[in-house]
Amino acid sequence: MSTYVYGITASTHPSLPEGMGGVGEPPRPVRILKEGELAAVVSDAPEGLRPKRKDLLAHQNVLSETGAAGCVLPMRFGSVAPDDQAVTGVLAERADHYRERLRALDGRVEYNVKANHVEDAVLHHVMAESPEIRALAEANRKAGGGSYEDKIRLGEMVAAAVKAREAQDAAALQRVLEPACEAVSTGPDSTGWLANVSFLVDRGSAETFLAAVEQARKDLPHLEVRVNGPLPPYSFVEPGPAEPAATAAGGADAGA
Repeated sequence: MSTYVYGITASTHPSLPEGMGGVGEPPRPVRILKEGELAAVVSDAPEGLRPKRKDLLAHQNVLSETGAAGCVLPMRFGSVAPDDQAVTGVLAERADHYRERLRALDGRVEYNVKANHVEDAVLHHVMAESPEIRALAEANRKAGGGSYEDKIRLGEMVAAAVKAREAQDAAALQRVLEPACEAVSTGPDSTGWLANVSFLVDRGSAETFLAAVEQARKDLPHLEVRVNGPLPPYSFVEPGPAEPAATAAGGADAGA
């Protein structure tokens, strides 16, 4: 029977609630594997696991319950090891790394911030900042819409200007939020967002960080800014080459 891994804690972490269920149908009982000063929160892994809503929520619930009683290093949804011995073996092999991460992340949570342009608002900015675009748009208007070639040229100029603003606005958003956090992790490109950034925040400073988000919305009104959190610090576990489990399904967003 393969082993599903939810997260890693200290071996002194308080016991989990009696009868807690994890992923699978019926939910597999959650248990603790201890190795020295570390422990892994696990269950048996169901066959054919897929990132369905019920199991994603079960994974998150186990981490929430565990994190409420102390620091936990969360694994992504779908982290499966061959057996219990493989899990405890990696705990022993990477003990120094996991102990350091538990100390560094104790009392911290993750907030994931995504942003995109508000289309009408960013077009207004682009037009205001580019005399060349304004001139061509006005010429097309006076010509009853302009020729096909002029319409294409205008569209290409606007698209290029908007694309250039994406990087500028992503950097501006991060600058506003960085002072209110302890660490930053940039998400993968090609997510459909101009910014996809995770921030490590002291749990006691969460209100300060959320206030910074509201300030960013005021300073950058042409951005749609979405916040997800508080989350377990998925983006700051920093697994090395010998991970405790191979990710079989899901990803950064699935885990979060």
